[in-house]
Amino acid sequence: MSSEISPDHLLSRAEHLVALARKAGADHADAVVVRSRSRSVSVRLGKVESTESAESDDFSLRVFIGRRVASVSANPGFDLAALAERAVAMAKVSPEDPFTGLADEAMLARTYPDLDLFDPTEVSSDALREAALAAEDAARAVPGVTNSLGAGASAGMGGLVLVTSHGFSGSYAVSRFGRSAGAVAGEGTGMERDHDFDSRLYHADLDDADEIGRRAGERAVRRLNPRKLETGRDVTVVFDPRVARGFAGHIAAAINGASVARKTSFLRDRMGEQVLRAGLTVTDDPFIIRGPASRPFDGEGVRGEKLTMIEDGVLKHWFLSSSAARELGLTTNGRGARGGTAVSPSSTNLALEPGDISPEELIRSVGNGLYVTDMIGHGVDMLTGDYSRGASGFRIENGELTYPVSEVTIASNLRDMFMRVTLANDIDRTFSVAAPTLAVEGMTLAGK
Repeated sequence: MSSEISPDHLLSRAEHLVALARKAGADHADAVVVRSRSRSVSVRLGKVESTESAESDDFSLRVFIGRRVASVSANPGFDLAALAERAVAMAKVSPEDPFTGLADEAMLARTYPDLDLFDPTEVSSDALREAALAAEDAARAVPGVTNSLGAGASAGMGGLVLVTSHGFSGSYAVSRFGRSAGAVAGEGTGMERDHDFDSRLYHADLDDADEIGRRAGERAVRRLNPRKLETGRDVTVVFDPRVARGFAGHIAAAINGASVARKTSFLRDRMGEQVLRAGLTVTDDPFIIRGPASRPFDGEGVRGEKLTMIEDGVLKHWFLSSSAARELGLTTNGRGARGGTAVSPSSTNLALEPGDISPEELIRSVGNGLYVTDMIGHGVDMLTGDYSRGASGFRIENGELTYPVSEVTIASNLRDMFMRVTLANDIDRTFSVAAPTLAVEGMTLAGK
């Protein structure tokens, strides 16, 4: 992608905006520029359905007057002085927030590493179209596939410029390339569908379009002629890595400092206690080279570090931005993420670290159970931990995957699930939330 970030021009504008905010009466201020460039092509049944291209540079300004804060956003071409004056006027009439403010100056990143996040490779619309068509052709060529959900290819980049009134100035850019395909197998009421995709920072690292399409087709065909299972209790459920990432995401949500401060997490009173099965570890590392969610500094200019969030099952850290940390009487750990004009805590490259047995060994150890490849619905209550979701996948009998299963519901409570989980060793770290195949004992299954 061209135009990596042009930091000098954007940094200059952001610095000028902060200076104007101070001149207009702000005690402190920060300015962010988010640059976005994207191009995508989608196809279906051998024809192009859409070709899209977008570019934007979005400016955001936060100003602080005492404990009052206001934020404004604008596109290029705006009047800098007018924007600053408007933000200050808004802050003067805003309610006080005892936890707001810039990050502590001592926490700011003075140096930060080159994480190799930007690939300048130019991918033309023609090349994207060819990749999408190749993926769809490969999916449709799988025996048993009867229709296409379409396929797509994309290339893009995002850049962040951040300037604060207390001395931070920095920028970085991240490229992103993707390919996807979806397929339908079977006929009439017996149709099943599935998909596959890949997303990477470097174009050369992408899976081949043919491979993505073939996997999508094979996944769809494997789901044909599903059965229902009998309702039962104390069922062991094995989560395919594709859905295990969602399980790890529930862990991340439960230890988010903003949720803890709002008292909306079922783990809010469990710091220093065992919350996962003994021996299990959760890490978060913003400094992985070419990591999918790596960043040299967070949305407040704070340099993070690799953290062991949960060690041997014991909770060690919350994800913290400056405001969440102040509310909890703690110090930020560099997990503040910009979302428009707001800053809130988030994970970076999160990993539920793998176990030491293969997925095949894990499935054999289950004996009889359910292997889940797809989840339906959002039945997770992060306040209580109650968990109930629709699922489909494959029956496990005598330690082997057998026939496909659909229209079942699995239920438990995340507190119990966290203590009954066993991990395989097949983690894929190409995703921002990574987890291996995992098994959870003692779940309730609602079927026929």
